[in-house]
Amino acid sequence: MTPPTALVTGASRGLGAALTEALNRRGWRLVVDGRDPDRLAAGVAALPRPDLVTAVPGDVADPAHRAALAAAVGDRLDLLVNNASELGPTPLPRLAALPPAALERVLAVNTVAPLALLQAVLPALERSGGVVLDISSDAAVEAYEGWGGYGASKAALDQLTAVLAAEHPGLRVYAVDPGDMATDMHRAADPDATGLPEPAAVVPALLRLADEALPSGRYRAADLAVPAEAGR
Repeated sequence: MTPPTALVTGASRGLGAALTEALNRRGWRLVVDGRDPDRLAAGVAALPRPDLVTAVPGDVADPAHRAALAAAVGDRLDLLVNNASELGPTPLPRLAALPPAALERVLAVNTVAPLALLQAVLPALERSGGVVLDISSDAAVEAYEGWGGYGASKAALDQLTAVLAAEHPGLRVYAVDPGDMATDMHRAADPDATGLPEPAAVVPALLRLADEALPSGRYRAADLAVPAEAGR
């Protein structure tokens, strides 16, 4: 039996790496990317089944890289995870001091690239009636000082996700707010942050969206947590 296929961007670290490991343990075929070729290769080599993984290092904002990812996916895609993100300058500047070029880069990675990648793999997704997970943020809906550029990019991603869901009812299309996590990105934004959950703690919520026929929409990972008694 042919295993399901997932494409996970930003898979060399953080939430992308944790989800990649979980899917690999399930026996999924995976196409993954990351901007650091060495880190991506090391992460794939450490997986239980690296033979099921195709690593394509590169930047999701690069059209040639997105084409390479689509080619690696092939004819069918069961799950697209738009996880790769750009934080922008650090320390996080107020909007009045945010260079327009930096905002353009954040939007290119966080908003334009997810849509462009979906466009590239849409036929493969439609063949399988697949799932799209666009990783959002609470900064998309809350006004946090310093997070204006990043939050705006994720708010735009939320709207793109909602419209795609309306336009493609044969797919399940989700924007997911994973909550604060102990990731390199969060540490770059707030070096003093401590006690945050590891990205692996969010993976069950993402797997629930992949597994269950929940309506397309925007979800908070905290609201998707499976109660402990549910497994008894």
